[in-house]
Amino acid sequence: MKRRAFLKTAGGAAALSADLGTTLGQPPGPGTAATSTVTLVIDPADPVVAAPPSRWAITELMGRLQARDLTVRIITKPGQILPGETGVVISGPAFTAPAVMPKASVPPAVRESFTLSNANIATGTPGNHRMLIVAARDPRGLVYALLELADRFDHATAPLDAFRFARPLVEQPANRVRSVLRAFVSEVEDKPWFYDRAQWRDYLTMLATHRFNRINLSFGIGYDFVNEIRDSYLHFAYPFLINVPGYKVQVKIAPRFGEEKGGLLTDDERARNLGMLQYISAAAAERGIDFQLGLWTHAWNFDATPNATHRIAGLSPSTHAEYCRDALHALLVACPGITGVTFRTHGESGVPEESYPFWKTVFSGISAVGRKIEIDQHAKGIDAEMIGLAEATGMPATVSPKYWAEHMGLPYHQAAIRPNEMPQAAARNEKGALMALSTGSRNFMRYGYGDLLREDRKFAVLHRIWPGTQRLLLWGDPLMAAAYGRASSFAGTDGVEWMEPLSFKGRKGSGLAGGRNGYLGVAPPSVNDWEKYLYTYRIWGRAIYNPASNEDSRKRFLKKRLGTAAEGAEAALALSSRILPTITTAHMPSAANANYWPEIYTNQSIVIANARDPYSDTPAPRRFGTVSPLDSQLFSTVDECAEELLSGRRAATFSPVEVASWLEELAHNSDENLAAAGKTAAASPEFQRWAVDISIQNSLGRFFAAKFRSGVLYGIYSRSGDPAAREEALKAYRSARDAWKAIIETAANVYRPDLTFGYTPQLRGTWRDRLKAIEDDIAAMEAAKADTTPTSASAAIALALSTPRRPAVALQHLPVKRFRPGIPVVIEAALPTGVAGKLNLCYRHVNQAEKWRTAPMEARANGFHSSIPAEYASSPYPLQYYFEVHLETGDATLFPGLPRDFSAQPYYVIRRA
Repeated sequence: MKRRAFLKTAGGAAALSADLGTTLGQPPGPGTAATSTVTLVIDPADPVVAAPPSRWAITELMGRLQARDLTVRIITKPGQILPGETGVVISGPAFTAPAVMPKASVPPAVRESFTLSNANIATGTPGNHRMLIVAARDPRGLVYALLELADRFDHATAPLDAFRFARPLVEQPANRVRSVLRAFVSEVEDKPWFYDRAQWRDYLTMLATHRFNRINLSFGIGYDFVNEIRDSYLHFAYPFLINVPGYKVQVKIAPRFGEEKGGLLTDDERARNLGMLQYISAAAAERGIDFQLGLWTHAWNFDATPNATHRIAGLSPSTHAEYCRDALHALLVACPGITGVTFRTHGESGVPEESYPFWKTVFSGISAVGRKIEIDQHAKGIDAEMIGLAEATGMPATVSPKYWAEHMGLPYHQAAIRPNEMPQAAARNEKGALMALSTGSRNFMRYGYGDLLREDRKFAVLHRIWPGTQRLLLWGDPLMAAAYGRASSFAGTDGVEWMEPLSFKGRKGSGLAGGRNGYLGVAPPSVNDWEKYLYTYRIWGRAIYNPASNEDSRKRFLKKRLGTAAEGAEAALALSSRILPTITTAHMPSAANANYWPEIYTNQSIVIANARDPYSDTPAPRRFGTVSPLDSQLFSTVDECAEELLSGRRAATFSPVEVASWLEELAHNSDENLAAAGKTAAASPEFQRWAVDISIQNSLGRFFAAKFRSGVLYGIYSRSGDPAAREEALKAYRSARDAWKAIIETAANVYRPDLTFGYTPQLRGTWRDRLKAIEDDIAAMEAAKADTTPTSASAAIALALSTPRRPAVALQHLPVKRFRPGIPVVIEAALPTGVAGKLNLCYRHVNQAEKWRTAPMEARANGFHSSIPAEYASSPYPLQYYFEVHLETGDATLFPGLPRDFSAQPYYVIRRA
């Protein structure tokens, strides 16, 4: 019986209890071999097993088994297992029957943990029986255990091998929250998947399989400001979902698609939308997944936006707050599967900042529902009063800051935000202004965790990864994913929410008919656009659940999908997946994802200052050389690097030349692995899709590496006037252009000519559209003349063209883990034997609104000594520190620095005792 037919026959998980010991519990019939029978031992008195998510997961496993022609029986006691059957005992943390659970099978005493192990247990009949024990601490852990078993079974060549474990598999979560955000931003592109119940069943099952425990379905995130609005379907979401008694709020549809006049959103369409929200939230709950409703805008008046497709009628400023309160309350009552609500409460919500009475009114709609519902506030512009409003409801309160601005960087938390985001002494709040806080005194909260991480906070903090760096191309690096898993609980935070691939596809009215996958000449993996990224979800979800998760999960997936090419393709993708996050970290012309898209980069001029480009937050004069790194503490700019090379001094920060060499090496090594994989790969569409995306990312690495070198060389030329520097800058820039042309050739006839993630030019089109700006800037460089008397810069030129090798200096240092407020924090370190030099201690509160402090360390007989002063340690914040190492050879480096695989954070964190 096929899986879906079985599920329909069995009536889903709810029918499981009725089936216990009856039809599914009968011995195999005549002609049925016991060796092809899997017998599930389920005690109906076990509260973990009896929970609805557990029953759903058992039904899901049974369907998978029966789809491959195995007989499945359910019994209540191990003694009912027949000789030759495969016995699977499904249990909570302890057997409810008289038998004692073997010690190796007991799950860790942590929520959501589980074990899978083969063990002998007493059955009540002579001798012990060897069985598979599936044990979990709670229902969600049992869902993960059973789906792990189902996944092993799906990928096993010999099906019953899935039930054999050479050693126990023990798993427990590193992060409390592991969330995926799926955004509705386009009526034309998003309605198909929103209404597709079959894809939701498969999608949510996939998320649960890879141990995501939350889904955030977000509405109203398609625009930042009301005056931008075009496609406004579900933007101000309430009236699209529910009719609130006592209000005459309607959705007016503008004339479009050749219609003479518009109309009103019908009751049937509104009911359909609500029905889908009810279905999705219930299906998530069924699988043990928390459902978060994202309501990113409360703007309702679109009178200033002539192109809005839908307008809201029947609201006024005087009824706005009360309507939102009552509509939210009605939605939460109608959808009991909703466990939390995410709000954008800063000015981009359409409500002026410091509108505390408005939000107090809206939040009261949550507290009146009568069940626990998390209030999650997006962090931009947030202040203590807004957080306090959520806490005052008695509901769980969370603040969710951006992780690496609106992009994805290397897997640590940036050591410092960019200088233009630091608090300004003259910053003030303009009362009543839309962005009174986020462009005023709370400006530094725009793109990071800011000052949220006090040790005495009562609210939770969840990091959110925005989709600016990589929207389209396949990503998959297990080492980076594991490092993100470790970093997501940074300073006691609660986890991470990842805005999935294709987020913002069709945003800001740019949606095009034909779906979201972006392919033109390569067959998409399936009708579900997210299935292209199954490998990404697999390694990401499992690594943020458990950074030390077993590699078997990805190996079995790749072996089945890519066959003999699996090993080479895995290595190639892992290396190429480090390229864009490295570029993001080292070079950030705009923190806004609506402006900067390094995947399909809009060229910024090396030569011409303040040229027309979308990078409004590049420091003046705006050009490539002045661009700040996203981590401005550990990386240097192109101009700073040019000055450093000309001066002959060596800074400890990572330079653009060093980053260029990383990118070149990543691209080269990835290409080698891809070529090896291609020699053994069958000509499958799956491998072709992988090869295209890997090749494009490697060419992006070569493009940016060459442009970084060109920018540094041109900076040397503009300062020294040495014509040799300009000639080398031009050679490098032409190499960058050649790499870009390679992307165009690779992507031709594969991706659509208009990949739309927004309405403005930098968010749509394809790689071919960007070439002219690159060639124009090369022409500008050819015509440029330095305004200085020429001097030789041969040494600096040679360094700009070199492959720097940072000295490997492993300090002898025992990291400090805890400190007591008001007591100096002693830090000690020693250089390796035979290495001479000096150390500086760099330290800061874990507060991005503050600058780092640097102190020379005192040399002593056994090494170097320094201390963080007592008054500085009298703080509610954790501390972080690292070392600058200055060697007598003139070399400089950082410790602990960044490992070459980027798998660890480049500083230490000290928590308060």
